[in-house]
Amino acid sequence: MNILTNRIEYQVGDASHQGYLAYDNEISATRPGIIIVHEWWGLNDYIVQRAHMLAELGYVALAIDMFGGGRVAETPDEAASLMNGVLDDMETGTAALKAGYQLLQNQVGVDAERTAAIGYCFGGAMVLHMARIGLPLSAVASFHGALGSFHQAEPGSIKPTILVCHGAADSMVSMADLESFKQEMTQAKADFEVLLLADARHGFSNPQASVNAEKYGLDLGYQQQADAKSWAAMQALFDRVF
Repeated sequence: MNILTNRIEYQVGDASHQGYLAYDNEISATRPGIIIVHEWWGLNDYIVQRAHMLAELGYVALAIDMFGGGRVAETPDEAASLMNGVLDDMETGTAALKAGYQLLQNQVGVDAERTAAIGYCFGGAMVLHMARIGLPLSAVASFHGALGSFHQAEPGSIKPTILVCHGAADSMVSMADLESFKQEMTQAKADFEVLLLADARHGFSNPQASVNAEKYGLDLGYQQQADAKSWAAMQALFDRVF
């Protein structure tokens, strides 16, 4: 195994964005490509680590930059400002997701017919949006992501198989939100599954969540068991669709 990485500058409209690519250079055959969309903190070390983990599984992993300029927040206020800048202008946000998808397609070694997207928190909402707007992904996985919709999908228009990994103790994305999502996906005739993780709070996959909870007084928490279960569920999904 020889994991190579690269920071890639790309354009979304007039704005410059900075993605992070990771892949095993010892694999010569084309392979599935996976987009990763970051939390509200931006494309930080945690997301880079996930890109490496996907590369070690044999995928071409591309973490995309939703904020532009590779910006990473240092505080919750800064993170909220960056995130809301996207959520308040989803036309540009959608363009950023489409640009990231095209960037993945352009990478050497990526099988364009076998692609997926995973996202964390804010990024979970973004990859679900990619599914809702009909991007031709094979799979989408959301980890403790927001579930509300920016786009009403027509029945049959959602192409990827969807996995939502949700903490049962998540106070930021409620069980009512989850039920509404299930109803929406059923009406859209989507192929979806929900992994409900007992006692898991928002941010359950990120070890830094517990640190941030204590530092900023946020209802977050890492849970190793939920992290492992959700990652295994994602791998099982990829094994099925690829």
